[in-house]
Amino acid sequence: MTLQERIDSDTKDAMRAKDAAKLNVLRMLKSALKYAAIEKSGADASLDDAEASQVIRKQVKQRHDSIESFEKGGRAELVAKEKEELALLQEYLPKSISAQELAALVREAIAESGATSRAQMGAAMKAAQARAAGRADGKAISQEVQRQLAP
Repeated sequence: MTLQERIDSDTKDAMRAKDAAKLNVLRMLKSALKYAAIEKSGADASLDDAEASQVIRKQVKQRHDSIESFEKGGRAELVAKEKEELALLQEYLPKSISAQELAALVREAIAESGATSRAQMGAAMKAAQARAAGRADGKAISQEVQRQLAP
């Protein structure tokens, strides 16, 4: 079952269970996935699981940003709502890799790209992100690449 099929199935289950909060999040997610598919290659397009994970990751990042903003603004009720949405979205992401696995993955990517300094960080990042295949946050990959390329 693909990620989009799982989301469709869970949307139907949420409708049957009359779970409004989950249903709203899943509808928003389906909309974001459809928008990304249209942007990719037209109205009849669909996304593979890696591309769908990328869209979900973007939605997760938006929730993190919203939570941070609402906390600064003292809006506890909105923080709670965003945290609920975040928890639901994270159920659809693949398991994250550990710090040790990330370090090894970055080490291999640096060796593959031939990067020796921070000036060549872009090539190492591209290789590392391809190897991570959506299982690690771009920020975490970037920090690890910088750490390993430091003099």
